[in-house]
Amino acid sequence: MNNASTLAWRWRQHALQAIPRVDPICLDDLLGIDRQKAALRQNTAQFVAGLPANHALMTGARGTGKSSLVKALLNEFANDGLRLIEVPPHDLIDLPEIVAPLRDKPERFILYVDDFSVANADPALIALKTALDGGIEAPADNVLIYATSNRRFLMPTVHADNREFQWIDDEVHPGESTEEKISLSERFGLWLSFLAFSQDDYERLVRHHLHQLNYAEWTPGIRGEALRWAQTRASRSGRVAQQFARHWVGSQQLKIEK
Repeated sequence: MNNASTLAWRWRQHALQAIPRVDPICLDDLLGIDRQKAALRQNTAQFVAGLPANHALMTGARGTGKSSLVKALLNEFANDGLRLIEVPPHDLIDLPEIVAPLRDKPERFILYVDDFSVANADPALIALKTALDGGIEAPADNVLIYATSNRRFLMPTVHADNREFQWIDDEVHPGESTEEKISLSERFGLWLSFLAFSQDDYERLVRHHLHQLNYAEWTPGIRGEALRWAQTRASRSGRVAQQFARHWVGSQQLKIEK
């Protein structure tokens, strides 16, 4: 961690492993999520300036830019001292071990937890709650947690939870398991939802990614192929748009070379 040129690490086997080349994605590459982008950028700007900021939870449809937004913010604020540490969800139990050596560092660290959910009675749940709310030890003021999840609530909902709901004074009250799920999500001060893209947004993303690959042509035929590509994957998302652009540009260039 002493290498000043390193911007990101991943936590693996109780050690930080440097990531020599980070994804170069920038905020301008992310389309269709202007509200979420502005909110998380504002929160991150406060954080790197040493001002109060919140842990953030991003939930919603897959492939809509949640993870890409975190990586783009690293590139946006790297020169201001922002650094990123990727922590697998199953290693959240190691949070005290991860945070301890960061406290005296001048940089600002985001602990990035991708595709996050925890099971009931998961030991990582206790570690995460302590990190979010603070235990006896004061939380590190140069560390935030940014988590992404395809779930609205971080812990899976099971059929047994429904049996815990009770009617009290004409009001529905959730049971303890459901309350636990909701309370964990609410510990994140900033909660952003990402919706599936409309067809217009998807087409705009395809054209953007084609342009990124130096392919300017856009015809009804290409549009039709892009829509069929999304239908076969049952998803209109930034990820699917980028995958189509790579497929299309690569296949067209291969025809030329032959």
